[in-house]
Amino acid sequence: MTQQDTAILVAIGTTRSTEETNEHMDELAFLAETAGIQTIKRLVQNLATSDSRTFIGKGKLAELKEYVQARQVKCVIFDDDLTPSQLRNLERELNPKDKEPGVKVYDRSLLILDIFLYRAQTAQAKTQVELARNQYLLPRLTRLWTHLERQRGGTGTRGGAGEREIETDRRNIRNQISILKDRLEKIEKQRITQRKSRGNIVRVALVGYTNVGKSTLMNLLSGSGVLAENKLFATVDSTVRKVVFGNIPFLLSDTVGFIRKLPHHLIESFKSTLDEVREADILLHMVDVAHPFHDNQIEVVNKTLGEIGVGNIPTILVLNKVDMLKAASEQELVNLEEMKGYYRQHGFEKLVFVSATREENIQELKAVMFEEIRKKHIQIYPNYLKNGYEFSPDFTKAAREEE
Repeated sequence: MTQQDTAILVAIGTTRSTEETNEHMDELAFLAETAGIQTIKRLVQNLATSDSRTFIGKGKLAELKEYVQARQVKCVIFDDDLTPSQLRNLERELNPKDKEPGVKVYDRSLLILDIFLYRAQTAQAKTQVELARNQYLLPRLTRLWTHLERQRGGTGTRGGAGEREIETDRRNIRNQISILKDRLEKIEKQRITQRKSRGNIVRVALVGYTNVGKSTLMNLLSGSGVLAENKLFATVDSTVRKVVFGNIPFLLSDTVGFIRKLPHHLIESFKSTLDEVREADILLHMVDVAHPFHDNQIEVVNKTLGEIGVGNIPTILVLNKVDMLKAASEQELVNLEEMKGYYRQHGFEKLVFVSATREENIQELKAVMFEEIRKKHIQIYPNYLKNGYEFSPDFTKAAREEE
């Protein structure tokens, strides 16, 4: 992909409200922007279910073809996953036989996988994304596919124009999947050894929807320089820092942000990285409280946490961007106490409103964290108090070490 690529976004409305459909399309446009693609048009069709052949109906497909040809659009991005047959049919419909290069057809999962591939920095993350991407693309190879040509690290394959070339590519990708799985297994053994060496220390993991401010908060709490950008999936690799609150040390990890419709293969491949979450004693579930659909984002995160088996870990709900919530409110005052009551009714006993960028209520968050960390620390070291040691909640000095 290049910054010159242009795209049309396509979605079906199904049973969603207009506002929710628009929000989904806004997120898809943000994903495209993160991938370096400029959105120039959106097409939404209200259908009860997607068309089994081309996802959208004949009339909307004709409209799409006309616009693609008139504006020489480079990419068409669908907000849902396409079946292999839908992808093949769409590429045939959108690409006249005498025109090269063809229009690239993406579904949501492939776009996310491309972004993850670009963002991954460590050997483990790169291997995980390559594996997920190859597994996702294997049944979707078509005459016009060009996606793997951009893959960093490469598979050593080339897109071909005939069935013979595609079969060769499939065989090469299967071999590459086997190699990547072996490589990932070796990396994971090293990671297990590394995690064991951390010893008995409280572990706190930042989780949440993508682009809610986790890395900004990580920097505030640990004094580290973790990358924080206003882009989706700015953090793909897990980052772990040793932090000291008062006189209690703990490990703080910043993990990859979740998103709705996260590709299944990606979740499977990232299970080893998500061990930072699974092995945590405490979760900081961070939320962009100013986002109009932040409750939906909370549901997405909770569902994903449930899928990886960490739904029962003690959680502190960190409602970030409270300054933006107040600014966007048409009322003079936002009733935060009423909102706290709402979230407590929905299972969040510990919660704090903060603004990470403005450093608002960070001391309150530290106090809540300190109390939860203290409880876990006593469980690990039951003789701590008996030996005359006392806990100091002085947060003015925070020491940290890179893991």
